[in-house]
Amino acid sequence: MTTPALAEPVDRVGRGWTTALALANWAVWVGWYGPLQILLPEQSEEFAPGTGMSKETLLAWVTGVGAAVSLVANPLFGALSDRTTSGWGRRRPWIVAGVAGGALSLLLLAGADGLWTMIVGWCLVQLTLNAAFAAVTAAVPDRVPRLQRGSVGGWLGAAQILGAVAGTGLATAVGGIAAGYAACAVFVVAGVLPYVLRGGDFRLAADHRPPWSLPAFLRSFWLSPRRYPDFGWAWLTRFLINLSNALVILYLLYYLRDRLDYDDPDEGVLILTAVNSVTLLATVVVGGVWSDRVGRRKPFVRWSGLLMAAATALLAAWQTWPGAIVVAALLGVGLGVFMSVDFALMTDVLPKALDRGKDLGVINIANALPQVAAPALAAPVVTHLGGYRVLYGAAAVIALAGAVLVGRIKGVD
Repeated sequence: MTTPALAEPVDRVGRGWTTALALANWAVWVGWYGPLQILLPEQSEEFAPGTGMSKETLLAWVTGVGAAVSLVANPLFGALSDRTTSGWGRRRPWIVAGVAGGALSLLLLAGADGLWTMIVGWCLVQLTLNAAFAAVTAAVPDRVPRLQRGSVGGWLGAAQILGAVAGTGLATAVGGIAAGYAACAVFVVAGVLPYVLRGGDFRLAADHRPPWSLPAFLRSFWLSPRRYPDFGWAWLTRFLINLSNALVILYLLYYLRDRLDYDDPDEGVLILTAVNSVTLLATVVVGGVWSDRVGRRKPFVRWSGLLMAAATALLAAWQTWPGAIVVAALLGVGLGVFMSVDFALMTDVLPKALDRGKDLGVINIANALPQVAAPALAAPVVTHLGGYRVLYGAAAVIALAGAVLVGRIKGVD
């Protein structure tokens, strides 16, 4: 008989469970984006004079090393949670440990006195909060039936967007770097607590856990596209769409300043981000709910990708401030639908119930890797290969490829 921890869920989750999970997701993103948007840049500016580096270079080192830790930590802790047989369940122990470690790591950053303390502190934040995030994400295929995952994914997407906004606002409002980190630490713990107390979790029986073997454990992180083609195509689709979006936003400040000659590029970025966030929030939940009701995923992912490709191509052709506003709105609409429905699609192509956490961690690499690849691709294009028109044209082609390749997924409607 299949243990409940490995069975395909059939009972719909309630609003309370979804709200608690979304709140936990929100809290983790506050723990990431409060430092990323405000606190780490302020510390970099403070410590740069003693390092011989510019504040931009120092910040790049800190965030770059942290991103490398994130790429490894998410699938690693997802895999460890898959094999956990605690009486608390598979996911909850890692959520508790990750959040406690994240809060302590944020407090360590609050007392940082130089570059190396910053690097160690931020790497610990990435390590611990990714442990919690991997377990929170894996709770969806563990508990949510297939035809409810679009709506749940929409609420999680909205929580992530609001987490980035709330983290930035919280770090700014409290005043001071140390107080900002402390506020983020408190918010992370408080936000995750409702799910820990009432979320519930299935226990994995010890006889269902595979025997431990380090070589086999390491090999499990490679999922052959030949053996699991749907998973491979879904991963590639997400990577391409995210890479296109990363190429668009990477040099947005410089685009406004150098190409459009916008009077206040900082204000311009804020306006475009606000427009994009509003339209994204307007569609991220609606798209997921609609997908659940019609019982289909691929058309939503395909058409949202096509809309993003068309919007990016418009940015390449219509290089004016009104054009940038229109494109920001259209990209928000497309990305909102994509975030919720593609998440549901990803949970539908997971190869094994035993490896849900690890496989979702591998999928999350398709979110993080574009942030590393985009600078390497964009810099030579902007400086030597045609400028912003070519950059955004290439980004449109990449998004188009992602939208088209959705059709190669055969096991999901």
